[in-house]
Order: sequence, then C-alpha cells, then structure tokens
Amino acid sequence: MATLEPEVLKPATIQGALPLEGIDHVELYVGNAYQAAHFYRTMFGFRPVARAGLETGVRDRLSIVMEQGDIRLVLTSGLDPESPIARHAALHGDAVKDVAFRVADVDAAFHTAVARGARPVSPPQVHEDEHGRVVRATIAAPGETVHSLVERHGYTDMRFPGFVAITDAPATRPTGFVEVDHVAVSMEQGQLDHWVAFYKDVLGFHQSHHEMVWTKHSAMNSKVVEDASGKIKFPIVEPAHNGGKSQVQEYLNFNHGAGAQHVAFLSDDIRATVRAIRENGVRFLRIPGTYYEMLEERVGAVDPALMAELQELGILVDSDDDGRLMQIFSEPIEARPTMFVEVIERQGAQGFGSGNIKALFEAVEREQELRGNI
Repeated sequence: MATLEPEVLKPATIQGALPLEGIDHVELYVGNAYQAAHFYRTMFGFRPVARAGLETGVRDRLSIVMEQGDIRLVLTSGLDPESPIARHAALHGDAVKDVAFRVADVDAAFHTAVARGARPVSPPQVHEDEHGRVVRATIAAPGETVHSLVERHGYTDMRFPGFVAITDAPATRPTGFVEVDHVAVSMEQGQLDHWVAFYKDVLGFHQSHHEMVWTKHSAMNSKVVEDASGKIKFPIVEPAHNGGKSQVQEYLNFNHGAGAQHVAFLSDDIRATVRAIRENGVRFLRIPGTYYEMLEERVGAVDPALMAELQELGILVDSDDDGRLMQIFSEPIEARPTMFVEVIERQGAQGFGSGNIKALFEAVEREQELRGNI
C-alpha cells in the first residue's frame, strides 16, 4: 500500500459564494418507504415524525421524514413502477437522491447557480398551508443526484407542507447521531475535476484536501470540497487504473453510475454510538489487530483502557494539526455493495482520516474478496 502525503488546502476568501446555511435534509429514493423507515428506526435510532402519501393528497409517492439530532432523512417510494422514483430505486437500489441545502432566498440562489453553469432541474416553487410556507428549487449534481435549495417560513421543524405528523410511532432509542458530517460521492474516472470545479465555480466551495491512494487491488484519487463555514462537505473520489478492481469501481458497477457512496453522521460519543447500533444489528468492517499495534506511532499516546475499547469496537483514530478524530465504517446497508454509513467523532480535527485509508481499503478489499468482486 502506498499513499501520497495528503495535501491540505486552507480556504481562501470566496467571492460570490452562495449563502448556504447548511444541509436541510437528505432524501433517499427507496423501494419501500415503510420498510426503510423501520430499518432506520431500529438500526440507527431515527424517529419517524411526518409522512405524505395518498391519505394526504399526494398521488405519486410515499415519503416519511425521519429525524435524530439535527439530521433529517426523507425516505421516498414511488407508487407506480414507471415513475422516476421507482425507476431510480430499481436502477440504483435504495440510494441518496437529494442532498438539500437551506437558504434564505431560493430565487436568488437558484438563478445565481444557473447563471454560473448549474443545470436546472426544477425552478422555484412555493408550497404552503396553514402552518407555513416552503420555497424549493433544484439543480443537478453528480450522477442522478440533485441539490434542492430550501427556503423555510414557519416550517422550522424541517417538515413540509402536505405532510402530517406521525403520532403513533413506536418508542425509538436514539443512538447519538448529531448532524450530517459529510456525504462522500463516487464517480467515474475522469469526472473528478469536472465536479470539483462545479462545486467551486457554481456554489463557491473551496477544495480543502487532495490525496491519491493505491494498493495491490485498489487505486483512488480523492478531493474534498466544502463551503466556507465547513458545515457542508463532500469528499469526491474516482477510481485510478492500477490493474485491479477498486472498491470505488465496485460501487460504480453496482450503483450503475456516480452517486453518494456513504453518509457520515457526527457523534459526540462514538464509542456509545457504536455500541448502540452494533446491538441493533449494524455490522462494521473488520480492522486487523496490527492497526492498533502501530496506532500510537501515528497519533501519539493513547490511554491503555481507551486503546482496548477502540480495538474491541473496531474504531479508527487519526490526527491532524487541529486535533484527533475517531471514525468507523459499516458494511453496506443495502443488498448491493453500494451505500454504507460512517460514524465520526471530531476532537478538533478537520480532516477525513487520511491516516486510516490503508486500514479502510484493506478491510473493504477483504469484503470484496468474499463477494467475488476482486
């Protein structure tokens, strides 16, 4: 395994950046929203809070809003097999469709983005009822994903007009997820720089990291773009030729194109979170014991009791000039080896675990071998 020393880029002053206020919600297109809601409730501790469907006058879909901390997931299923929602789920499996941004002025943000080169998907539309008003527009993102721009008046609880509250959901045990830390995107070789330029030129993001990684089987080129506040972050990766079938290429093959490979949820106590979701049945990538034997050489002294707990749980540790981070990666949460979940705790660190890439790639490659995809 070899890696180029990661390049960490400090943000410059961004002129004309779109005034994004953070991630409003993440919408997934799924085969069965009821079953997906049960999965995210029982496995990850998300609470169903609202729904829209036939009984609320929505004729083409069922959507269920799930929440935990400041995270809102919208799980949406199509009601007709020929609908774009159902076809998306059939092609990609259950997958992220929309990473939506909160804005103060949708009309201004949408037209600015389009003028800078964004492909419009849906112009600003107003949705309102007796509880408030939401204005929403949408632009294209990598693959078949999109970014909606959401302006809220009254609907500060992240719900939407046309949705009704869910008041009879079973008790839910939160697992400690606080907010979306980042969404990682995989794309075809040769497309990385195009989409990095999109986020920089259209949305006013800056590139904060760059690294190249390769092993016997895998090779990956990775760049990270984020907004000026650091609230919205997208690690973007593409496969690089090295004679093998990389984990990025495996994702592209089974997803049938670019898309969100994983969503990273921030936790204030990763050890408690991992114990909770592991008890719920979530499975994690297996990390070799040799990783922990060399850990202190990279990150400095670690309390022996903490080291034992990290090894028991399979949690990875990395450090940068700003502090440490701890992270762990689930096995794929779909039938296909596509989307997975990361849990991350930041103790000052601003990076994405560059020092853990080797352990992660080796773990993924072991799983690929079991699937017969190397």
